[in-house]
Amino acid sequence: MSRTAQPFARSLSIMLASTAMIVGYSQMTATAAEAAQPAAAPAPADTNPILAPWTGPFEGVPPWDKMDPELFPDAFARGMAETRAQVQAVIDNPEAPTFDNTHVPMMLAGDTMERVYAMWGVQTSNKSNDRVEDIDAEWSPKLTTFYTELFLEPKLFARYKAVYDKRHSSGLDAQQIRIVERSYDEMVRDGANLSPADKAKLVAMNAKLEGLFSAFSSKLLGDEKLYTFVTDKAELAGLEPGFVASLASAAEANGKPGQWAIKNTRSSAQPVMQGATNRALRERVYKAFVSRGDNGDANDTNATIAEILKLRQQRAELLGFPTHANYRMADTMAKTPENAMGLMMKVWPAAVARVKEEVADMQAIADAEAKAGNGPKITIEPWDYRFYSEKVRKAKYDLDESEVKPYLQLDKLVDGMFWSAGQLYDLGFRENTGTIPVFDPKVRTFEVYNLKTNENVGVFYLDNFARDGKRSGAWMTTYRSQQTLGGERNVLASNNNNFTEAAKGEPTLISLDDAQTLFHEFGHGIHYLLQQVTYPALAGVPRDFVEYPSQVNENWLMTPEVLSKYATHYKTGAPMPQALVDKIIASDKFNQGFSTVEYLASAIVDMKLHDRTTPPTDVDKFERETLAEIGMPREIVMRHRLPQFGHLFSSDAYSAGYYSYLWSETMDADTWAAFTEAGGPWDRSVADRFRTILLMTGNETDRAEAYRAFRGRDPDVKALLEKRGFPTE
Repeated sequence: MSRTAQPFARSLSIMLASTAMIVGYSQMTATAAEAAQPAAAPAPADTNPILAPWTGPFEGVPPWDKMDPELFPDAFARGMAETRAQVQAVIDNPEAPTFDNTHVPMMLAGDTMERVYAMWGVQTSNKSNDRVEDIDAEWSPKLTTFYTELFLEPKLFARYKAVYDKRHSSGLDAQQIRIVERSYDEMVRDGANLSPADKAKLVAMNAKLEGLFSAFSSKLLGDEKLYTFVTDKAELAGLEPGFVASLASAAEANGKPGQWAIKNTRSSAQPVMQGATNRALRERVYKAFVSRGDNGDANDTNATIAEILKLRQQRAELLGFPTHANYRMADTMAKTPENAMGLMMKVWPAAVARVKEEVADMQAIADAEAKAGNGPKITIEPWDYRFYSEKVRKAKYDLDESEVKPYLQLDKLVDGMFWSAGQLYDLGFRENTGTIPVFDPKVRTFEVYNLKTNENVGVFYLDNFARDGKRSGAWMTTYRSQQTLGGERNVLASNNNNFTEAAKGEPTLISLDDAQTLFHEFGHGIHYLLQQVTYPALAGVPRDFVEYPSQVNENWLMTPEVLSKYATHYKTGAPMPQALVDKIIASDKFNQGFSTVEYLASAIVDMKLHDRTTPPTDVDKFERETLAEIGMPREIVMRHRLPQFGHLFSSDAYSAGYYSYLWSETMDADTWAAFTEAGGPWDRSVADRFRTILLMTGNETDRAEAYRAFRGRDPDVKALLEKRGFPTE
């Protein structure tokens, strides 16, 4: 998942999405010790380090060591005042509007707020606490109101329209015309032509939505910070010793030494679902996890979601769109809900059919165990799926996750992903941890440079481990993005994961899924580190393109070159045996029914939820009825049930857009086919075309046209179906 801090003046909808993602996504609370600390006094306005230009090496780096929640309200207020003055200067310019005196200064405006947003994003996502949540709840609506009103200013729109009307007769080049047209279209799409009364309604809607997003995130966090406590270690049979030790540490940190605490997050629940032999424990952990936000208590999100849906539809109609889905998809590759649904429904039937086969295989093993007296007769339930699929994997491919993990050392795999980027794109990484500020002692930093010229590209921050105050999941963000307008800027990029750190003195071992996540997020980082655009207005890519570079990058993990060099046993140093590699590759298409249905169910429900003129008021009922309508297998739950679907309800960012992972993966599979059809994974001719046509160019041209320039045609869904082992006819 990519979450990039956006320069101010790209567009209203991008700015609002960025505000929601960065300002409105605080999902963690402090430990009791942190919460007990007295709040710091606000710094005097003229000494607030959050507002100061960044100093130090690499064109300046964020002063993470000076970050304090109490500094941000002052920073927000003063940053907004500065931005307002910069925009007002454009509005008040007595000269006739031109690209140079309107678009250029607007793209350069808001530099201070961009720095503030970058730091606030880390404060909310990586270093949150109760005070941060309170500030977020107070300031998210204020910031949204500010930007909505700013972009609805009639005199500003009049300047944009004047430049737009003369775009073909004023000597503009192709990129400048694209900026002028996209900016004008987006301002119209976001309400610039509304009456004053309707603009006031839009401002109020956006502010109220922002408050609801914050409320949703806070409620979801309330359920995600809960634990399932285990008092008898025997109940944890089947779980890896290192994971059990981490559960004991969590229990002790929560005042229950001698117990084991399973946090109500995916990173804790999923290993239990996969490995625990105690079926009652699997069921207990599963039910707690899938019921987040749906327990009829103070943290229940259903009413909040219903209000979000109502406001989204009202806003879409106010802006002239039939549905929220049509509004959100107007500037995507898919363009319409019908196109997105068309792709999803090409894949859905094959995925459901594969699930039936997978369940039959699991049920056969469960029946055989019962017949042999190794347990009661059961019917496969959702809390059994991951557990019994591992038994099927072992039976079919003689492959056990515990056999693979000793070869997957986190630090070695980090070296491997860096090496791959050097082979493909000439990117080099030199660790400089300890020489620049970081926001947590566990964060590693790397100078990024061009291997051929030794020229600096930027800095890469790597925050790998879970901790209190850090939201769940994995994401990439930039603290500063590349552009040449106003002077070349290098890139400050970060990857953020939630791996469980090993005991002191031991290497951290991760699962194959975690290793794929590591390479996935790094693919986002590569995308932004390679970018070479002049105008920041052409840097942001459509939502359904964002996940494409990251999904492509996952493919290099399992190449022989990476495995032989970097997948080495943590004790012996020996490379992963070829026989084990062969078993992993042979099982590559294993359980694709489950993973596809789990994801696609969420994506289809998202689209059906937002592609309707009458929003549902009973969210749970809508979810049940929609899943029944599309034939959801009873043995699987959506990857993100609606009451906990942060992608949809912590901001607008992925609403009517969760399909984008499949859209991007279609291009990913087709791109990997381009490598395999040529000289293989390391073919530099294909890598160079991929880099120069698609990765470096931001949104300088239509991304569908860019893909056609790279591949010679549109992406072929057959490559995706083949990759997942589904029938192509």
